[in-house]
Amino acid sequence: MKKTLVLGASENPSRYSNAAIKRLRAYGHEVVAIGRRPGKVNDVNIVKGTPHFEGVHTVTMYMSDQNQKEFEDYILSLKPKRIIFNPGAENHFLAEKAVLNGIEPLEACTLVMLSTGQF
Repeated sequence: MKKTLVLGASENPSRYSNAAIKRLRAYGHEVVAIGRRPGKVNDVNIVKGTPHFEGVHTVTMYMSDQNQKEFEDYILSLKPKRIIFNPGAENHFLAEKAVLNGIEPLEACTLVMLSTGQF
């Protein structure tokens, strides 16, 4: 299973990040989550800031490129294997930095990847 950081997490059940947390857990993945406000989605705590997480395989983005700026160095420091830029979260600048750091950038949808077995 791939430990996944959901960046832009929300307790709001109408948000895609919320659905992604639930679906990732349903598929057995370990999930950590960062959002604008602390909270909880099922058994996953949403925290603020830039806490140190070990062993993050995938970062899945649910925030605009403007809101990603403050997290760029943090994301790269986690050394994930890949960053998934979900629709609306595309960021060519960060994708280029990711490649330079040996991280695979994907413009994809986490929910679709899970449902089609591509995650």
